[in-house]
Amino acid sequence: MKRIIAYIKRHKIKSAIIVVLLIAYYFCLPKQLFKDPTATVITSSKNKLLGAQIADDGQWRFPQNDSIPEKFRTCIIQFEDEYFYKHPGFNPVSIFKALRDNLTSGSIKRGGSTLTQQVIRLSRKNQKRTYFEKFIEIILATRLELRESKDQILAYYSSNAPFGGNVVGLDAASWRYFNRNPNELSWAESATLAVLPNAPSLIYPGKNHERLLKKRNTLLKKLLKNKVIDSLTYSLSIAESLPQRPYPLPQIAPHLLQKVSQSYNGKSIQTTIDMHLQKRVNQIVKTHYNQLSQNEIYNAGVLILDVKTRQVLAYVGNSPTDKTHQKDVDIIDKPRSTGSILKPFLFAAMLDAGDLLPNTLVADVPTQFGSYNPENYNKTYDGAVPASKALSRSLNVPAVRILQEFGLDRFYHYLKMLYLKDLKYNANHYGLSLILGGAESNLWDLCKSYAALSSTLNHFSETSSEYYSNEFCEPTFLASENIDFGKKTHDKTLFDAASVYLTYESLKEVNRPEGDESWEFYDGSKQIAWKTGTSFGFRDAWAIGSTKDYVVGVWVGNADGEGRPGLVGVQAAAPILFDVFDLLPNSEWFAKPFDEMQEVSICKKSGYRASPNCKDVETEFIQISGLKTKPCPYHIIVHLDKTETYQVNSSCEDINNIKNTSWFVLPPLMAYYYKTKNPFYRPLPKFRSDCLGESAMTMQFIYPKENNTIFLPKDFNGKTNDLVLKIAHSKPETTVFWYVDETYVGSTKDIHELAIIPKQGKHLITVVDEFGNEAKRRIEISE
Repeated sequence: MKRIIAYIKRHKIKSAIIVVLLIAYYFCLPKQLFKDPTATVITSSKNKLLGAQIADDGQWRFPQNDSIPEKFRTCIIQFEDEYFYKHPGFNPVSIFKALRDNLTSGSIKRGGSTLTQQVIRLSRKNQKRTYFEKFIEIILATRLELRESKDQILAYYSSNAPFGGNVVGLDAASWRYFNRNPNELSWAESATLAVLPNAPSLIYPGKNHERLLKKRNTLLKKLLKNKVIDSLTYSLSIAESLPQRPYPLPQIAPHLLQKVSQSYNGKSIQTTIDMHLQKRVNQIVKTHYNQLSQNEIYNAGVLILDVKTRQVLAYVGNSPTDKTHQKDVDIIDKPRSTGSILKPFLFAAMLDAGDLLPNTLVADVPTQFGSYNPENYNKTYDGAVPASKALSRSLNVPAVRILQEFGLDRFYHYLKMLYLKDLKYNANHYGLSLILGGAESNLWDLCKSYAALSSTLNHFSETSSEYYSNEFCEPTFLASENIDFGKKTHDKTLFDAASVYLTYESLKEVNRPEGDESWEFYDGSKQIAWKTGTSFGFRDAWAIGSTKDYVVGVWVGNADGEGRPGLVGVQAAAPILFDVFDLLPNSEWFAKPFDEMQEVSICKKSGYRASPNCKDVETEFIQISGLKTKPCPYHIIVHLDKTETYQVNSSCEDINNIKNTSWFVLPPLMAYYYKTKNPFYRPLPKFRSDCLGESAMTMQFIYPKENNTIFLPKDFNGKTNDLVLKIAHSKPETTVFWYVDETYVGSTKDIHELAIIPKQGKHLITVVDEFGNEAKRRIEISE
């Protein structure tokens, strides 16, 4: 050390020059050798290629891959640089031979470059081949050898060497010329790719095949001579043909690739996609597309989520249609009208809030809210229907009525907690039509929400009846990402487990598509909680289903929003849903969350908690919040004679002869429609004629609705059609008198329908029965 210090003091200038040169040498090599844009590449959960998007400069150049197949490693070293693992970055012997041959010939005939030098030349964009440039390459090569391992240098070469045309790097070349992963190449294929960077123009289809074949076979013979391969392998290898034309790169999940490129452009991303499942779902969508396109329905999307990991297992962003029908549009994240697909959330919200029991009767009668007049899909009414059946049958009128009862703002709050990002306006903007498709959402958010409900049940059963704070989280398609469900808590995240379970029990009963109606009778049949949706104008068909392990979401329609007859959820989307579920393993049904439930007596007919008047009672497990619901309002005690034919009271019958009986009675309008679907419904018996003080009677308008504006069409003879007025009376046999603007127009008995032809303008319709009960309705007649 003292000698060095002494030397520096004696030779300051020389020492300074040496230090400057050493510093220059240290910093002469760029930190990042290659800055060329690379292709965006996605692979499956098992790292199989799903697709790639060409680099921004139009080259098929995959991102840097540090893993080099052993066969290619051997071939490239044997062909280009046998002493690669021994030299310091340059080979003096090769340089001497190249210099001798070049000077003898008077031109550059031989390069003598090592693989390390070739990496430097590639990084410097193949500068003009001069002796000075060769000197620079040698300096930089030695610096690279000091900085990187031999394997890393070889990885640089294999990822950036030219392989003909716009193909750069081993990975891209392997897929373009042999349609498979580099690790799966044979000796002949590896040898072909090893000789190509030396003369990349040889690969062009139909040209120079003899020269390429000769170079490949020469390398294979060298491998045989060096005992890298045996004679049988050599014989089989030289018999292999050369690639004829480039293959297109796989496009197994093109729309996911498009989505990945938005955030990870130019990178290689391992996804959570199950390649085998993705391919089979692609085929299912293609099969259904071929059928649907005959009805001019061209687009469809399918998303499959793993409930427990919240990973995306399959992502089909669109059908295999053409550019005219927007084949490149990724349907999965596009906002579309929801139709009825939000109804389960309303059902769960009402259960969770304790405003409803699963089988509580809800009204299904003609209904009008201002100018809004919801209708059921089949244009009929049930009068009264269990809430669970209203959900499983997707009845519109009960859904709107219970939304109005529950409160639009309350329900909107629940939806916002689901993080549906396409709900951009306030609740009043959507109004009551929110539950029938007045709002928009997308397949990603809806599947995410159903997965969160299923996961809530799973976690509640797996833990000691606890919830997770981050249950309603975003799914992931990145294999490197693990979902954090947050901390365990005894507080529900949004819906309690019992409300979700009871909602799913109802959704399990949704009528399946044609051909799958008797699913429950087959051994091994899948129990699926599922729901369809159809938007106004037949523009969107939805089907989303969940088991304990998987959520499958399907959207079918036209990307441009064109509606088509038959574009309804159960016909267009549900068949795809069940074909996809057929690919998935069977799952056990969700465990019943007993800790959030209590067994109570339920009135069989009304679905309410049984009152003392209910005689037909059964015990059921309901959500604990349901304990605050009111007891059955539809069972009353009536006083009958011994024959149970007439109602009586103490004015006409001895008390000892009066039979007190529980009777199921619905309000007149509900009863009017209910008895058409329920032939065993018994209206209240009449009072015996000799009795006094009959109970109050009620009547309700069926048509017209309040403040309706009515157009009366004319027939072919120019005669104006009648307006038929209808009411429901609790005692149909009662005579009812009809008035239009205080002018008597007629009376009815038994069947309370009256045809009139009112003049244009506003009118007041009044009905009065023989006991003085009265009902009114205002209408307007327009031309």
